[in-house]
Amino acid sequence: MTAADSMVEKFDGAVLLLPYKLRERARTLTRSDRARAEEIRLRVGRPMSVLLPEGELTLGGEAVTARDLELLVEIATGASVHSSGQWLKYGFIPCRGGCRVGICGSTYLSGNEVTGFGSYSSASVRIAREHKGIADGLLPELMCDGRLSSTLIIAPPGGGKTTLLRELVRLIASPSKSRPGLRVGLCDERGELAAMRGGVAGLDVGELTDVLDGCPKAQGALMLLRTMNPQVIAMDEITSPEDMEAISFVRNCGVALLATAHAGGPEDLLSRPLYRDIPDVFDGYITVENKNGKRAFSYKAGGRP
Repeated sequence: MTAADSMVEKFDGAVLLLPYKLRERARTLTRSDRARAEEIRLRVGRPMSVLLPEGELTLGGEAVTARDLELLVEIATGASVHSSGQWLKYGFIPCRGGCRVGICGSTYLSGNEVTGFGSYSSASVRIAREHKGIADGLLPELMCDGRLSSTLIIAPPGGGKTTLLRELVRLIASPSKSRPGLRVGLCDERGELAAMRGGVAGLDVGELTDVLDGCPKAQGALMLLRTMNPQVIAMDEITSPEDMEAISFVRNCGVALLATAHAGGPEDLLSRPLYRDIPDVFDGYITVENKNGKRAFSYKAGGRP
């Protein structure tokens, strides 16, 4: 199977999460666009669309209904919405193969905490993509004497951070003729990085990776540190003071970090109070940019991006 075949297969797998009448519309997309599609978007009262690297493409046809979204959630949860409540209160449902269904609508609250949805207004089916080889040129820049330099990946939402993080984890944790692999502890809070099912990773994260799935990142990083003797701890999306406290603790214990953060660029990142200590934690930064529908990566070593 070629890389393009694999990408089309991932899209076709995500389509199976849709109600039947929407599946047929999604399959009208050209093979090339099926291989490039990143998300399938559904909004009540509007035709379904797909997100391509250059932007959204409307597929036309009938408008999405509220019942379509109810069916989507039923399919994504295996007709067990109640058992998926732990995820729905955060607005998403992790699915087989690394796909994730994001939900918007009217929420139920208990105090200040979301407990569920009363109705749905829109949804996004994010398609997990493996782009093997995209980090081959980056990896030598991140390694020094067999050790990984702690590295933060910076990009706006939807910029490809998760895909790049997964590929770097795979490379770092895969022994080769030129170097031994490193033990990686992977905090996969939302199930997007490894797509674990029954203890088996549905996406390739390397031979020497230990995955902690569905656990909050701050807690998971400390659990991995105490139990799995990692040489590297990897996680997606540093977003809270608890995350910052945990990664600072990890670095002080001599373990390298590989993580991502939402930002338009380095200056944008460091302008936020949450990230004021980032230069003390990471040795270098990878910036992800979208250039004419293609992603470009640049690495800069040093305490400040």
